[in-house]
Amino acid sequence: MKAIDSSVLTYYEAGEEYNRLRTGIGRIEFERTKELLRENLPKPPAVIYDIGGAYGEYSWYLASLGYEVHLFDLSERNIEMSDLPSSEYPGCDLKAAEVCDARSIPREDESADAILFMGPLYHITEKKERLKAIGECYRLLKKGGVLFSASLTPFSVLLHNITVYSPNEENGNRYLEDPDFLTMVERELSDGCHVNPGRTVYSGIGSAHFHSASELRKELSEGGFEETRVHGIMGGAWLVKDLDDVWENETSRKALMRTVSLLDEHEEILGLSGHLLAVSMKMNN
Repeated sequence: MKAIDSSVLTYYEAGEEYNRLRTGIGRIEFERTKELLRENLPKPPAVIYDIGGAYGEYSWYLASLGYEVHLFDLSERNIEMSDLPSSEYPGCDLKAAEVCDARSIPREDESADAILFMGPLYHITEKKERLKAIGECYRLLKKGGVLFSASLTPFSVLLHNITVYSPNEENGNRYLEDPDFLTMVERELSDGCHVNPGRTVYSGIGSAHFHSASELRKELSEGGFEETRVHGIMGGAWLVKDLDDVWENETSRKALMRTVSLLDEHEEILGLSGHLLAVSMKMNN
């Protein structure tokens, strides 16, 4: 587990990831990512590897569309929980759910039509190890296969904490007043390094690496992927007030998601999204 903060695995082993995509801003992330998957995946049946896929929210969704899905995650607890979404998808099943590191997947070369890579790029803090993980995806993908890579932007922590800043509430969020927090953020903005071992400065996420859109493209290119499009999968929609209430209204939800698609490839504003999704093709040559 070199280059991964130990608190990351502790978080997942505690089952904290469960239902993250079913509430708050996670709902936007989940919905927009599913849209992009449908737009860019080959038609089923096809083989998909969900690497770092937690307990399988995307895996089960894709299995319900007729894909053969293999789920891989570093957390034993996540894999243990991977049967929990099954009740929502009767008649569906995952081909596999296995504990393993994203840098070493036990499958043959060129055996996947598509790969979901939704967490490893920000959890792996050292560039050479991230490139190793990207190279593993390249090895596994068939020629013409597609890779979906998620990342967090250098602005994500600061922007979120601006929106929840509560200086006049006794128990409010006051990270913006903490010199150690601001020092951490300054480093993120300078080189993408979120230095927070064991979550000692900020409880939201342990040490990680945050990518700008240009850096994300560059790393994927260094890993062999020459053709990449980067989407801001939350746009500015995550800033809306009372998001969970808005989401329950179909008209409001569709209007909100329309704003995400309008902004999602505008380079000047991609960082506002907080979350990026890169769609890369393994070329046939």
